[in-house]
Amino acid sequence: MGLKDTLQQWMGRLGDHSPTGPEPSEPPLPNTEAYSLADHLPALQTKLGHVFANPELLANALLHRSHIHVTGQEREESNERLEFLGDSVLGLVVNEKLYREFPGRSEGDLTKMKSLLVCGARLSEVAQANEIGQHIRMSRSEAATGGRKRSSILADTMEALIGAIYLDGGLEAARAMISKVVLEGSEDVLARRSLRNFKSRLQELIQARYKSPPRYRILSVEGPDHDRVFRVAVTYSGTVLGTGSGGNKKSAEQSAAQEALKILEEDPDFLGRQETEKGSS
Repeated sequence: MGLKDTLQQWMGRLGDHSPTGPEPSEPPLPNTEAYSLADHLPALQTKLGHVFANPELLANALLHRSHIHVTGQEREESNERLEFLGDSVLGLVVNEKLYREFPGRSEGDLTKMKSLLVCGARLSEVAQANEIGQHIRMSRSEAATGGRKRSSILADTMEALIGAIYLDGGLEAARAMISKVVLEGSEDVLARRSLRNFKSRLQELIQARYKSPPRYRILSVEGPDHDRVFRVAVTYSGTVLGTGSGGNKKSAEQSAAQEALKILEEDPDFLGRQETEKGSS
């Protein structure tokens, strides 16, 4: 059985879970025929530099939770588990690269460099450059509201693809894909300041999921006029996400946003749990 037949059979099984039949596929781009995942896989595998021995892993990596919701499947069948795995594999490969290439840099410097190479903004850029959005299987409503271009979805899908390649071909296959796709032009990325704007990244992340921005609040201002220290908290819906200090309000807000990003990257469901707890109290 060929790759196309295998994936069409797999997608057919997905549709069997829906009481009203499979959801019609939405076109990835205007003025095209109905979207067919199998038709797009050869081009996608070329972009990734990896041909899957098990194409179902690739299909799973492209399965967004919004599609799972409308077909009545369990959330664990989406690409979120592969995203979890891919995040760890990506971190390992990038950490090793930085460790070997920058022997004179401190742990703190390496951590900052890593954050620039694997942050959501960077992964979203990589996904856009490789037109990953048009391959993602998502609900019609998600697609209609710009889901194929949403930074958080694109970044998560990149991590899921890394996880799928790791399971399919092992660490060396994942390393090759990361080097070819994610780390291409990494020197330029490390030299750019735009990805260091933690406030912008935090706002983009929260607004993509919750549709409203975080808020910043000055907690204290200490020291003489010529040597002041501002302490700031960043909050969302009354929940403190991070605090930071700096010689002025702007730098303190950046520090607080950086701490908040670290929390949300390590625990993506943090805000969701907070909202649930508030609703039940």
